[in-house]
Amino acid sequence: MFQKITLLMLLVAVVSCQKKESIEKDKIKIADWLIGNWENASPDGVLSENWIKLNDSTFSASSYFIKGKDTLHFESIVLAQKGETLTYFATVKGQNDDKPVAFPSTAESDKQLVFENPKHDYPQKITYTKGADNTLIAEISGKLNGKVSSEKFVMLKK
Repeated sequence: MFQKITLLMLLVAVVSCQKKESIEKDKIKIADWLIGNWENASPDGVLSENWIKLNDSTFSASSYFIKGKDTLHFESIVLAQKGETLTYFATVKGQNDDKPVAFPSTAESDKQLVFENPKHDYPQKITYTKGADNTLIAEISGKLNGKVSSEKFVMLKK
């Protein structure tokens, strides 16, 4: 009897560990639609974001804005899942001692991802929305110099 109970408890432990591991890795799968090369061309320049999947819990992106031959903005992004938390890490060259700023997710769906860090100077909120016809809408928002501000970028998949 003792052996049966021990075996049953061991089986329950193994199954629950496997289930937890798959749940942990499943959350980032909701963001698979980010993968690819996205671009917004305007008279001001070209904004590009290039997303790749590094492994089953981490995506990486480079985001840059080019005007003519000048790169006006460059940012490295990591989207990582640890446990059940999905976090967006942004590293902007020349800002925050070149260290990443973390934006934990506050909402995830198959069409929208929302990341927030109320302690960051600007932006405090980053939203990605999957649009129709291979479009992606990236929006940054929050308070900038005491005033509410937001910027939207509609990008096409290349």
